[in-house]
Amino acid sequence: MASFREGIENINALSKKAIVEKDVIELGKKIQAFKEGKIAEDKLKALRLARGVYGQRQQGVQMIRIKLPFGKVTPTQLRRICEVSDEYSTGKLHITTRQDIQIHYVSLDRTPQLWSDLEKDDITLREACGNTVRNVTASSIAGIDKNEPFDVAPYADLVFRYFLRKPFGQELGRKIKIAFSSSEDDDAYTFIHDFGFIPKIKEENGKQIKGFKVLVGGGLGAQPFLAHTAYEFLSEQEIIPFIEASIRIFDRYGERNSRNKARMKYLIGKIGLEAFLELVEKESKAVQYNPEIDFELYHQLIEEPELDQIFTLEQILSQNSNPAFQEWFKTNVIEQKQQGYYAVYVKVQLGDFSTEQARLLADIAEKFASNDLRFTIDQSILLKFIKGEDLVHLYEALSGIDLGDSGYNSLADVTACPGTDTCNLGISNSTTVAKVIEDLIRAEYPELLYEQVIKIKISGCMNSCGQHGLAHIGFHGSSMKVEKATLPALQVLLGGGKTGDGSGRIAEKVIKLPSKRVLDIIRTLLNDFLSNQEEEQFNEYYDRKGNKYFYDLLKPLADLTTIKEEDFIDWGNEEKFKTEIGVGECAGVIIDLVATLLYDAQEKLTNARETFEFGFFADSVYHAYAAGIHAAKAILIENKVHCNTHAGIIQDFDKHLAADFGFDETNTFSLFIQKINQNKPSREFAEKFIQEVSQFVQSIENKTNKQVS
Repeated sequence: MASFREGIENINALSKKAIVEKDVIELGKKIQAFKEGKIAEDKLKALRLARGVYGQRQQGVQMIRIKLPFGKVTPTQLRRICEVSDEYSTGKLHITTRQDIQIHYVSLDRTPQLWSDLEKDDITLREACGNTVRNVTASSIAGIDKNEPFDVAPYADLVFRYFLRKPFGQELGRKIKIAFSSSEDDDAYTFIHDFGFIPKIKEENGKQIKGFKVLVGGGLGAQPFLAHTAYEFLSEQEIIPFIEASIRIFDRYGERNSRNKARMKYLIGKIGLEAFLELVEKESKAVQYNPEIDFELYHQLIEEPELDQIFTLEQILSQNSNPAFQEWFKTNVIEQKQQGYYAVYVKVQLGDFSTEQARLLADIAEKFASNDLRFTIDQSILLKFIKGEDLVHLYEALSGIDLGDSGYNSLADVTACPGTDTCNLGISNSTTVAKVIEDLIRAEYPELLYEQVIKIKISGCMNSCGQHGLAHIGFHGSSMKVEKATLPALQVLLGGGKTGDGSGRIAEKVIKLPSKRVLDIIRTLLNDFLSNQEEEQFNEYYDRKGNKYFYDLLKPLADLTTIKEEDFIDWGNEEKFKTEIGVGECAGVIIDLVATLLYDAQEKLTNARETFEFGFFADSVYHAYAAGIHAAKAILIENKVHCNTHAGIIQDFDKHLAADFGFDETNTFSLFIQKINQNKPSREFAEKFIQEVSQFVQSIENKTNKQVS
């Protein structure tokens, strides 16, 4: 059997360039086929979403999500992204809460060339959206965190690269989100992810073993779930096999018809954590992974400037008495674990900045920092390995491009998704609301500019892309009826946040209020807290007072008898508010057309043969398995049998159609198709399985009389 390393060498023979070119060409062909009426719109939607192309609120244009593992980008890559935005978009960039970059208003026809241009500097769109393994996030300070047991960035990078293009991650019931925190502080919020990892070191036979606390089944959205602890310690070599086996189980047993119940959290909630882990253990035999990876290679990519002398905090502050610099230094600068070096957070309001700023920032990073910039989950940018003597000059350079604002991660640093600006699902405005809140904090509560333990987060709808469920003070877009008219509204949530080491709190709903009263909401909450708290953090105060107390506190703001005409106009708008919710594209669409399913089956068989040739036998086996499932689903649908999960399709095929295709009680379809987790993915097994599934698909085509060329 070829090893993982041999597989890498074989794929390099094909070259990554050829794989990317195949991807880009396929996207272009499918777009053309759609325009010619040869494939359905939903089929194209599923394909383009898995390639980072997402329909906007505005008709006829697309949002492009650029996938950057744990937010890492080099100055060269940042310049490439700028070129692409200027050429295909509007010259604007948006940092997301998953450390991606988004650009907007892109023509669908131009997306293949856009993707090709990005790949010139190793930047991908693949699996940035859709029912896939999404971007892997991690602590922005991984590698420089004084409290970290070890650097988690190489692991996040490896997970990102390993799962890219994996066959079991292309057509899931819903998306998969993975996060790595650098320490028990858990600033990556592992507890609201499908997979969360917190680094640990344990002693074993006198040696230090690296590993992770593993969390599974978390998620935000309309129904938030806190993750379960799967393992208190799992060695570093075991994390990828665990993730792969888990995703395979999710692919087979996860809900597919009801999108609202299709995340991994619901599957674990349905069958229980113990049963889930038992299925994962059984599936592990099918995983073809050999941890022959040198994690230290990652560090060779970081250029650390030579250090002439160490500057203390006092020495740095004495260099510039400008109050603005002093404030910026106190809120935006941290000491690294590498003595004498500093890291700087570049505060980017709402994550929105221009390509002109980004290009100049790339120049600044090359002059003062390492070549490893990080986009953060709170929509800012981290620069690392800065010398103490350069901090004043760095501040002046950042201020010169309007990126020298203080108050990073403070009460005046509000997180928000794009909301109704561009998103189909946005109900009411989130971006302008965030801006006016920040202005209010700076104008009326300047003493709270240094307050970094109260976070305000806003989403345009209940789906929590702005992470309102994690906020101490959270809002999500909504609406309210007033007689025959509709008001833009905000649902107020309080008490969310991390508690450390993989545990956390989900913010609780308190009351829904008109959007235009948001500043009074903030004033009421902050004035009450500042007047009555007893040396407590905000969440401690919230717990002591209770949800009902805050409902009563804010209830006067719900008085609709005092509504003014301006309250019917949402923030940032001039026209009267009306709800215009489109169809969300956060996940792909299941296509239940027999011919389409058979076409997909043949495509997957082609993929199985190609991956077999390059030694990826586990992938080739899974492509063949998926081909068999698609073919079985096609014939079930033709026979009016309702289909949902892969497991259900297998069961229903045995129940209704097995005898028609030569299966019986001792030789069931279930035993046939699930050979994938009963056999190690050897060359011999893969070759035989692909041949058997090919014959099965052909027999289905013969029965349906829908041959696929």
